[in-house]
Amino acid sequence: MASEPQTPFTYSARGLTKIYGTGETAVHALRSLDLLVPQGQFITLLGPSGSGKSTLLNILGGLDRATAGQVWFHDQDITSFSNDELTEFRRANVGFVFQFYNLVASLTARENVQLVTDIADAPMTAVDALALVGLGERLDHFPAQLSGGEQQRVAIARAIAKRPAVMLCDEPTGALDSATGIRVLRALLDANERLGTTMLVVTHNAPVAQLGHRVLRFADGRIGEQLINEERKQPEDISW
Repeated sequence: MASEPQTPFTYSARGLTKIYGTGETAVHALRSLDLLVPQGQFITLLGPSGSGKSTLLNILGGLDRATAGQVWFHDQDITSFSNDELTEFRRANVGFVFQFYNLVASLTARENVQLVTDIADAPMTAVDALALVGLGERLDHFPAQLSGGEQQRVAIARAIAKRPAVMLCDEPTGALDSATGIRVLRALLDANERLGTTMLVVTHNAPVAQLGHRVLRFADGRIGEQLINEERKQPEDISW
């Protein structure tokens, strides 16, 4: 099939299917899912464990491959990419934030962010990235000297430092209490608003959905419902 024409969407997907295993033990993680992700939006993905949210993020980010269907990143069919092309795609375009921070314990906050800035094409400085997430005074602290929320914000700074077109965040507040999670969500929202980064955020916390431009509710490998938030809330106005 020919490539999709250029659209105002960061991602578009058709018939996206992911099956793990074979036969009677096969698990259908995604079931012929169709999706459009408007460029520059903050989108939350809600649903129970096993409903396909993380699987979708992994395929969109080039960490996993679909069993069937196609995904376009702008006008590029990433489902046709070789492994080397997927690696380059991730390096150039995608920032990842996970529930656990994956910081290098022996490196300072500044040095953890520099792991990305040293290989990116046109990065912001580590100092600027950490300032954006409110850690301008913690540049030379090691992870053990930072709270959980501060470590997560270092991970966010590391992701945004290369100025990615999209950030994929899998339960970024899952290990945090409400007050700390709000500071992390503020950092993500600021990245979306100041840098224009398309943001997809998987969460189990329903109140977080009130931050986004739209909400995708997952069930059994499909998007069961898509809602547009007419009145978005700020992180400081929600709790869970």
